[in-house]
Amino acid sequence: MKIRIAISLSLMLLSAAFTVNAQQKELTRIDDAVRVLREFGRMKEDIPQELLNISEGIIIVPKMINAGFVIAGKRGRGIALIKDEEGNWSDPVFITITGGSVGFQAGVQSVDLVLIFKNSETLEEIGNGTFTLGGDVSATAGPVGRSGTATTDYKMEAEVYSYSKSKGLFAGISLSGAAISVDRNTNNLFYGEELSAADIFSEGGIENASVALLKRELQVLYNGEVE
Repeated sequence: MKIRIAISLSLMLLSAAFTVNAQQKELTRIDDAVRVLREFGRMKEDIPQELLNISEGIIIVPKMINAGFVIAGKRGRGIALIKDEEGNWSDPVFITITGGSVGFQAGVQSVDLVLIFKNSETLEEIGNGTFTLGGDVSATAGPVGRSGTATTDYKMEAEVYSYSKSKGLFAGISLSGAAISVDRNTNNLFYGEELSAADIFSEGGIENASVALLKRELQVLYNGEVE
């Protein structure tokens, strides 16, 4: 009996340690997303304000890996958030992004990626299954230039605009063919219960310092100030 009790306690401790470790990894991902937002905001050529004004959702993927020779592959883990009519941001939904492209590419490169969504409904549908950029959802490399004049002649017809930063260089990036899906296991571990992407987007209110800082940095990027 004592041996069984000892084994049960050991398994409980291992499970608790695994959960804490998993949650810490996701907090690190959120902190990395905060870094990305701050660095994007400091770039000379930033995301145009005109685009930010009409957008209702964002995906941030820190350190996305782009690797290959001739045939390249992409893989990253990030977070998605939507903005409501009052300008408040939802809690983050953890996502994965994968995709490939064919071309003369060599080496391994890590890039910080940001996807700007014009409509929150697009991200709200993510829980229904994987969607593909350029296939299920129209996507294009985003225009650069913080001022409105930078986009005077740019037609905002796509649903998603993508941006990347690598080695200090900021630019729009083509991600046609990349697939985005919800990381359900990670969401369940982070929130401590089974929640759909729609639940996380709509319920909100998690008390977490990293999430609060993330929302603050989004307010700064979009509005230049915190409401």
